[in-house]
Formats: sequence, structure tokens, C-alpha cells
Amino acid sequence: MSDTRYGTTRQPLSALDAQPYQNTSGVLGARLFAWIVDIVVLFFLGWMVFFLLLLLGVVTFGATWFLIPAATVATALGYAALTIGGSRQSTWGMRVAGLRVETANGGRPDGIVAAVHALFFYVAAGTVALWLLDVACGFFRADRRLGHDLLTGLVVVRA
Repeated sequence: MSDTRYGTTRQPLSALDAQPYQNTSGVLGARLFAWIVDIVVLFFLGWMVFFLLLLLGVVTFGATWFLIPAATVATALGYAALTIGGSRQSTWGMRVAGLRVETANGGRPDGIVAAVHALFFYVAAGTVALWLLDVACGFFRADRRLGHDLLTGLVVVRA
């Protein structure tokens, strides 16, 4: 693609390349704060779903109680899919921290990619070695993208 204002030619970037035109300064600390806010939000959402299934279990003679573990995962992934895949492109914690999620080319992510992004994060956070590797990617890359960002082709930027 050609940029006629400066007379230069920009090559299309892959999902792994650093994106110099996206503002990623200071996102690692803001992501930590956003994650803490999101954990609080997910705690309350999770309890609401738990109590709903608990009450439905009384009516269904315990049948919905078997859905509680799957509902926990679905709540977390659905939260990411609806918020990151939505029009604001950020979870509630990211909104408070002033962050937004974009694709590597600057576009809006869809709900499926947002859910997979969250799934990769939760898998990495569940294992210390994977989590350290995930975070180390952010420290060593100029665009501050974590490992699960690279795998899904997403970038967290300043809103």
C-alpha cells in the first residue's frame, strides 16, 4: 500500500509484526489494573449465574446444577466476546483503564476472536510457566503485545 503524503510504501504487516502506528505506550500497567477490575466484575456476574442455576436446580430437581462448571467458563468467555467484540472493543476494566482492543491491522475484533483471546489468557494464567512466558512477550516486544495477543492477532492500545 502506498502513502502518497510521504512518498513511502508501507508493506502489509503480519499479525506478529510490531505495529508502529498504534499507541501502545503504558499498556502493560493499565492492563493489570483493567484485569483487576474485570475480575471483580466477573466475580459478581459469576455469582449471579451461580444463584440463578441454584434456584433453577430446585425446580428441575438438581438437573441444572450440573451446568454450574460449564456456566463459569461460559460467563468468562461470553463477557469477553460481548465486550471486546462489541462496539467499544473493550471490557469494563479496559474502559476504566482507557484501553481498547484492535486487530493487528487496526480493525475491530469479532466475538469469536475475543472469546478465544480470553480463553488463551485464562489457560496461560492457570499455569505459572505459561503465564510468565505470556507476560515476558510483552516486556520484550516494542508494541507490548502479550503471548495470547500474538496468537489471536490482537493488539491492546490506548483508547
